Amino acid sequence: MARLLCIDYGLKRTGIAVTDPLKIIATGLTTIESKQLISFLKDYFVKEPVEKIIIGMPKNWDDTDTHATPLVEKAIKNLKKHFPQMPLEMVDERYTSKMAKDAMLEMGLKKMQRRNKALVDEIAATIMLQEYLNR
Repeated sequence: MARLLCIDYGLKRTGIAVTDPLKIIATGLTTIESKQLISFLKDYFVKEPVEKIIIGMPKNWDDTDTHATPLVEKAIKNLKKHFPQMPLEMVDERYTSKMAKDAMLEMGLKKMQRRNKALVDEIAATIMLQEYLNR
């Protein structure tokens, strides 16, 4: 059975999460440099079957675009170019970074661990994907 893969795309880093093959649980996979995304996905898709890519779309609370929206739109075009057969769905990523930081606090991570932006991005992708599964 194929997995779902979720991307929290950013200028420098991209958090990635995947589901289990039964699509029940979302798990953080990794955080990579954003410029490595296409090559990472090409390798990953060879190793694991993926049914769909979920990508977080940054929006303000009033549904207007953020400064990061054009960046994510460019990434989506690039994904469609390299993986034209792969379904891609955009989801609201509002507050996922805040939720990730709160989750890290609740997990009891020390202050230095909570400053790890790569971990925040991976957890944010996991939160987005789990919310997608819960819908």
